[in-house]
Amino acid sequence: MKIARTNEQLSALLVEAKKNKATIGFVPTMGALHAGHLALIEQSKNENTLTVCSIFVNPTQFNDAADLAKYPRTEESDIKQLEEVMCDILYLPSVDEVYPVSWKSPDFNLGHFDSIMEGKMRPGHFKGMAQVVYRLLCLVCPNRLYMGQKDLQQFTIIKHLIPQFGLDIELVCAPIVREEDGLAMSSRNVRLNEDERAIAPLIYKTLTAANSNTFKDPQIYCDFAITQLEHAYMKVEYVEVVDRKTLLPIKNWNDTSEKAVCVAVQLGPIRLIDNIFID
Repeated sequence: MKIARTNEQLSALLVEAKKNKATIGFVPTMGALHAGHLALIEQSKNENTLTVCSIFVNPTQFNDAADLAKYPRTEESDIKQLEEVMCDILYLPSVDEVYPVSWKSPDFNLGHFDSIMEGKMRPGHFKGMAQVVYRLLCLVCPNRLYMGQKDLQQFTIIKHLIPQFGLDIELVCAPIVREEDGLAMSSRNVRLNEDERAIAPLIYKTLTAANSNTFKDPQIYCDFAITQLEHAYMKVEYVEVVDRKTLLPIKNWNDTSEKAVCVAVQLGPIRLIDNIFID
């Protein structure tokens, strides 16, 4: 694996591939890699000639400076894991490389996506996320962009924005990778203490109850889910049954054939999100 820490180094590594008309798959990350990230790398390797992974903790998508400071940075371990799955190129830039003084972000229309669920709880987060994804795509110029289902709202927003980006890119959504007990893999999981980690799998168990056909309508299910999670000492920020295309809440199970249940909770000091697709 080759490592580029500057835009110049990245461009030099990519120029030959583009000359040979190689297909490039791109996996943007903020590091603290786990099996979910590596699954994206492996999918990209199966579908492209060359795979690029970036590790960049983007300051513009953190609305809490303390959260940014606490975000795990595990460069040595990340590099080792990427080498083991034979990633081709790692882009590991500084803030100045991604956001030079001369660069100005375009204004993107996020529509209603910026004011619901995660957007409501984390003002400005998706504006910063859109900014960095656009910037990275312009630097890497991939054929395919790989994102995980776990960040469903992020994926849906990028799908909405790609026409605004004006870039010819195929967006690929990869399934959530889970621990054996169902907990969605996340860089934040390492910050859970032993008791919190034992409770956390209830999130997935509660989500899967939505597929049981025992709830007359989505609101009854949401009320049930909130009660279950709160009884386990989680602070529930939201539980929503939504249309997967719009991410807007539905009132009846038959309102759409493409539904998802999305949840965000605070467990101790850690904020966890998860979702499942339902029939």
